[in-house]
Amino acid sequence: MKPDVLVAYPLRPRQMEMLEKTYAVHRLDLLKGEAREAMLAEVGPRCTAMVVNGHVAIDDAFLARLPALKIAACSSAGFDQMDVAAMTRRGITLTNTSDVLLDDVADMALLLMLAARRRLVVGDRYVRSGDWGRKGMMPLTTSTSGKKAGIVGLGRIGLAIARRCEALGLTIGYYGRSKKAGNDYAYFDDPVKLAAWADILIVATPGGAETEKLISADVLDALGPEGSLVNISRGTVVDEPALIRALQEGRIASAGLDVYLNEPNPDPAFAALDNVVLYPHHASGTEETRDRMAQLVIDNLAAFFAGKPLLTPVN
Repeated sequence: MKPDVLVAYPLRPRQMEMLEKTYAVHRLDLLKGEAREAMLAEVGPRCTAMVVNGHVAIDDAFLARLPALKIAACSSAGFDQMDVAAMTRRGITLTNTSDVLLDDVADMALLLMLAARRRLVVGDRYVRSGDWGRKGMMPLTTSTSGKKAGIVGLGRIGLAIARRCEALGLTIGYYGRSKKAGNDYAYFDDPVKLAAWADILIVATPGGAETEKLISADVLDALGPEGSLVNISRGTVVDEPALIRALQEGRIASAGLDVYLNEPNPDPAFAALDNVVLYPHHASGTEETRDRMAQLVIDNLAAFFAGKPLLTPVN
């Protein structure tokens, strides 16, 4: 008999076909309310594997419905809505896909940085509206080369961002819980100190309770009126009301954001600001990367059911 796999979030079409050929797939993602509860009651006790992503909340109560679960294969880098400690206590391994999405996410960090500092969206609107012809050249912007980029979280994605920033002529510094070996970047043990040093602050740390509001009003004030903030991590990492006030009052110059506290309906105050570039939590959103992410989920499941080492275990 095929092993039972619960799907709480779907994969790409080709990988869903592969799942359905190999396993007895139970599509929890398609159900709501009583139908969802009925499926959990019926198949939850026999599902040893589950497919999820960072939008799926997993807590002790949910895990109690899945007593046989041994692996949760996550098709995202982030997993801040999941109680990893509870999973570990229950002997459940979580896998994620950060290795295969880091290039597109790092590219997006640079895109947001350059777009915010060079006012790309404002310039696009300036041409489309006819203001260029009516008013002449738009105001000058700020150069990026020769500036200092502070990266909050020098993990795999943060390191990919750092290397791209170096190629643009930026000096790199970073904040993390500890100093990272293998580089000569300036290390700061406090995000306020990093922000005071940096011209551009790029947030690449995981979300979750430990990093909630790490980018505080004090950090933003230290970044200063000529500084730019880029966030490709999680909306929870930034004190969003403080960020909005800083942008409104010109206490920082600009921001480029891929993530927000309330998704997919961010605070409408952002839409009224012309010194912020907004992107819809889509940094990894390319055909190629999403295919690789889905395939890595498939490969982790295959390794699990074959009794082989998992490719990307988190816990």
